[in-house]
Amino acid sequence: MRKDSRLSRMLHVLIHMDQLDAPATSDKIASMLNTNPVVVRRTMAGLRDKGYVTSVKGHGGGWSLEIPLSKITLFDIHDALGDSSVFTIGLSDEHTSCPIEIAVNKAISDALIEAEALLLARFKDVTLDVLALGFTDYPPNMKAFSGE
Repeated sequence: MRKDSRLSRMLHVLIHMDQLDAPATSDKIASMLNTNPVVVRRTMAGLRDKGYVTSVKGHGGGWSLEIPLSKITLFDIHDALGDSSVFTIGLSDEHTSCPIEIAVNKAISDALIEAEALLLARFKDVTLDVLALGFTDYPPNMKAFSGE
């Protein structure tokens, strides 16, 4: 089962962007993430729509943080990416009239809902500047972002 890594990837990108003196192009971000620039633009557009980043087209353009990391939470980014479920566990739907399957699905579903609520509440308490604390000694032109 494929996992959705957009949250961790965008947190990674945003913390790098905070260290830069200039905007980061979609090409540079895509190179760092080993993906396509179109994927970067589509994903970053959700963050731009929520006001966390800005973009400038043309020479010298790219993506920049609009607000400080201290004002952005894990929940904010999770929400901006489309508010997908944080868990990928699926429920069985092969025997929908079976009382055992119904009971099992209800128990799993209830536990997932409760766990997700706790996790998302925790996401609201963690700001991106806290994640970046251990990385403040890195130079602003880190190789991963400079394309070297």
